[in-house]
Amino acid sequence: MSAEPQIELVGINKHYGSFHALKNVDLTIPKGAFVALVGPSGCGKSTLLRSLAGLETISGGTMKIAGEQMNGVPPRKRDVAMVFQSYALYPHMTVEQNLTYSLRLKRVPKAEAARAAREVAETTGLTPLLARYPRELSGGQRQRVAMGRAIIRNPKAFLFDEPLSNLDAALRVHMRKEIRALHDRLGATSVYVTHDQIEAMTMADHVVVMRDGVIEQQGSPLELYDTPASKFVAGFIGSPAMNFVPGKVSADGQSVQPDLPGAGSVALGRSVGAGRSVLIGLRPEHLQVGGNGPAVLRLPVSAVESTGSMTYLTLGDDPEIMVVDTGRTSVKAGDTISVSIEPGNVHLFDPATEKAI
Repeated sequence: MSAEPQIELVGINKHYGSFHALKNVDLTIPKGAFVALVGPSGCGKSTLLRSLAGLETISGGTMKIAGEQMNGVPPRKRDVAMVFQSYALYPHMTVEQNLTYSLRLKRVPKAEAARAAREVAETTGLTPLLARYPRELSGGQRQRVAMGRAIIRNPKAFLFDEPLSNLDAALRVHMRKEIRALHDRLGATSVYVTHDQIEAMTMADHVVVMRDGVIEQQGSPLELYDTPASKFVAGFIGSPAMNFVPGKVSADGQSVQPDLPGAGSVALGRSVGAGRSVLIGLRPEHLQVGGNGPAVLRLPVSAVESTGSMTYLTLGDDPEIMVVDTGRTSVKAGDTISVSIEPGNVHLFDPATEKAI
């Protein structure tokens, strides 16, 4: 991946009347990168993407694509291609006609447009479908046509706005592999908006977590998983979500004690402010039923959910603690069990600022 920046956003602000949707957003995307913008509904991720496409007018800041300033440049002149949640195909046109529509608008010769359509169809697996109409296609095939229509333009950047939301779970998994494979084959620069952190983690080189119009944290998927900068990021990245338990650091600063009945202290392997109150973050997949380490929690089981390969245990009630156990278990609702955790897997957050300690 080249270090040359393809997209540069500096101090981007967007106001809708008194509502401040984007707040001084700075983001640099290298050429060839696959970047995911992720966050809850209303965090500003789609507004940022639409601003990049020119569909929204920014209120302040500087926006560059391939070194050229885009402030005030209309969408058709930005040389970006957008793939939406809705496929937006022309129902009266065949797949080939949908693919070549943008080329025909540019008065590209018919033979050249047809050749480009065949090449894109080969890349996207649409060759047998070129003569069909959208009504004759499945949801996954329609999404491929939408992507093919973007690819044929050979844009400076691909912008994806939750493109898989309308597909069923199995097809979403398949299509996210296809989109990533296409990105790699084309050497493209892609910006992908999703509310699904699993999509972001599995598809992107770089994940940008947004909250209330600001970038809360950005980095590689595993950086965000391993070293979340805040309780918000820790709870958003990872599935099931991280457990949070109030607790207190020991007098020597070397261990932490959860504020729950029957809880044991956990060595931290580092020194933290002695005696301070903290929020303890425990990922469900890092908690072990029984286990070799000291018991950190001893709680009654309120629910057991098995998928065959994994078992999800819900412990206690205030707060509820989720434990992911590999395989199957004989534990039943109503049992009281002990769980342990390796010291290196314990996260600490400041209760007031919610920032990582």
